[in-house]
Amino acid sequence: MSNGLIVNGGFKLHGEFEIQGSKNESFGVMCATLLTNDDVIINNVPDIVDFHSLLKIFDLLCVDVAKLDYNKYKFNASNVKKLDDINIDIFRSCLQSLRGGILVMGPLLARFGNAIIPIPGGDKIGRRRLDTHFLGIQKLGVEYSYDSNIQAYVCKSRNKKLQGNYILLDESSVTGTANIILASVLADGTTTIYNAACEPHIQQLCKMLNNMGAKISGIGSNMLIIDGVDKLHGVEHNIESDIIEIGSMIGLAAMTESDLTLKCSNLQPLSLGPVLSRFRKLGIKIDVEGTNVHIPSQHTYEIESELNPSSIVRIDDAIWPGFPTDLLCVLLVTAIQAKGSVLIHEKMFESRLFFVDNLIEMGAKIILCDPHRAHVIGINREYNLHSIGINSPDIRTGMSLLIAALSADGKSKIGNLNIIKRGYQDIVNRLLKIGAHVEEIN
Repeated sequence: MSNGLIVNGGFKLHGEFEIQGSKNESFGVMCATLLTNDDVIINNVPDIVDFHSLLKIFDLLCVDVAKLDYNKYKFNASNVKKLDDINIDIFRSCLQSLRGGILVMGPLLARFGNAIIPIPGGDKIGRRRLDTHFLGIQKLGVEYSYDSNIQAYVCKSRNKKLQGNYILLDESSVTGTANIILASVLADGTTTIYNAACEPHIQQLCKMLNNMGAKISGIGSNMLIIDGVDKLHGVEHNIESDIIEIGSMIGLAAMTESDLTLKCSNLQPLSLGPVLSRFRKLGIKIDVEGTNVHIPSQHTYEIESELNPSSIVRIDDAIWPGFPTDLLCVLLVTAIQAKGSVLIHEKMFESRLFFVDNLIEMGAKIILCDPHRAHVIGINREYNLHSIGINSPDIRTGMSLLIAALSADGKSKIGNLNIIKRGYQDIVNRLLKIGAHVEEIN
């Protein structure tokens, strides 16, 4: 059943907000458990809709999953099935809402030399290529073709084991990099991945695999060198705190003039650098206190000007260590109440900025220049946004609209709440704990 949220906005929030484990990291490290017959324990797993969708795929593959504690799970893939032994229709259904499910391809190719992958779905934010995945595994000795009868790609290794190779990625794809890493750790010989993504969750995946016995060097750079090993063993791994949720809560605190402390169980300060620098560019005060992040209440915040006074301030997304594309919508919403103006440039997805029509209807001063650029003229608390009835188009813009609604006067109604829940665990109850006036409805 579709559900929604009634948001009574215009209230200041306060208190501590527990940050979940990284959504983006969780998919890669969970799929890494398919590479060994030993038990693997993962801590700080985010209890989100997408996690449970991946568990459905694991159930199809006969992976034994046990919940040990809140956000702590044990995985055992000693009896894992090949993808050609499972119900492909159910697998396709799972992938329709979970793009990250494609990461089972790499481990299963590494173990069995074959895999069947339906085209995954996910957020509707523009065209999202799969070429990098398939061109990469092709370099490892895998042949692939599309079978229209089962509506899936059929992948088979030409040899008993995958063969290490030099791979220059055609784009720095995060999931593409992860899939090739997962495929190559058990390959014969050495694999070099150049133009590799180096986001924090890719670094975390590589560290986990090394702790399982893999040999990966160059972690944190755009060149990874992987010496294949014969087998991997079990490990206990801690997922990093979600920097996208941290950024979302920074935006929420700024828009609602709130004093919030973000409690992080496993935070690597270097991972926060690009996020904090861009929010500080908007004039927002942020203090990092150990593994916690504190945002004091601010009535006004002013966008920093460029060194050349005639230059327009521009903030764009970029591959790591640039600003994450998943936070650009939150940053755009946060700029609405700033003093000054900024050009937001979304380079990656041509449909993501269309949600600004809803913000304009709420009273924001935004000019949508084209599908990739929006000029935000800050209103500097001259007035509050007003309430609206809206639907969540995807996870990140859904959260951005929720932030706007919490700062607006009156009651807003947000539909498709489950889309936001795909990336933010127990979001309604956690917002209630810091004083938000929200009510979930069917």
